[in-house]
Amino acid sequence: MEEKIIWTNGCFDILHVGHIELFKYAKSMGFTLYVGIDSDEKVKKDKGKDRPFNKLSDRIKVLESIKYIDKVISFDSTEGLEALVKKYKPHVLIVGSDWKNKTVVGEEHAQHIRFFDRIEGHSTTNILEWKQIN
Repeated sequence: MEEKIIWTNGCFDILHVGHIELFKYAKSMGFTLYVGIDSDEKVKKDKGKDRPFNKLSDRIKVLESIKYIDKVISFDSTEGLEALVKKYKPHVLIVGSDWKNKTVVGEEHAQHIRFFDRIEGHSTTNILEWKQIN
């Protein structure tokens, strides 16, 4: 029997309840959950020189300890992400709902795309803005 894979990805630098709900939602589909994680260099390029706060090896260890996640795989670039999605050909590719009506990397290699609505008030940006205020 073919393994059915659910795929999601991100930098997962500062985990919060929104991330956990994403993983829980993905795993609720009853398949194997693969999580792609941006390398430190890619996070720095995408989020700025002060990021990531946590190095890749630490972020991987934290993700691997979450019961909903079956496998964690890092990538260095958009092309690297595309190659991973192509390699694993997920049954479902889950992305944040802010990606609706945008090009989703690897979408042509997945059987289905599902959009996950962000949890109101829970984002890394909100956490960082709160920290700067206080």
